[in-house]
Amino acid sequence: MRTMLKCSLDVNVSNQALLNGTLPGIIEKLMGITKPEAAYFTADGGTRTLYVFFDMKESADMPPIGELMWINLGGKVEMQPVMNADELKKGLSNFNKM
Repeated sequence: MRTMLKCSLDVNVSNQALLNGTLPGIIEKLMGITKPEAAYFTADGGTRTLYVFFDMKESADMPPIGELMWINLGGKVEMQPVMNADELKKGLSNFNKM
């Protein structure tokens, strides 16, 4: 299932990870776990925030992602299913069948 991960990083914890050089490796590990179709990095609400769009094969994929971000970066982690335009079109075509 296409999933959006939004992760807002704790400023102090991610500052330390940046200064001690571990931040790039943690992000690289996240990219390896999720194999995203897209990933975006920004500031949101005053914190380093990333949006990662990936295919979650099963709900058991959630703990490795969440724990990586919680333990290492004090992240506020949210994951939710999302659709692209083609999937929305398909879903809306089923609306008339209800």
